[in-house]
Amino acid sequence: MAKNEDILVKELQKISKLLVLNLADGKTNTEVIEMLSRIDFQPKEIAELLGTSANTVSVILSNLRKKSK
Repeated sequence: MAKNEDILVKELQKISKLLVLNLADGKTNTEVIEMLSRIDFQPKEIAELLGTSANTVSVILSNLRKKSK
């Protein structure tokens, strides 16, 4: 059963990436990061979807928070 679960997880990851690509169309990485963060994605999850590091995502989110003050 674990093999089927692994396949399902990989397929869901592909679907997530496709949805993010659709969401990101015409938007900057910063805008996409902000949107994903607002719908409760964690920096690590965002980084995996965008192909960047969690640290980069965290820095961008920190800068956005500073900017909004």
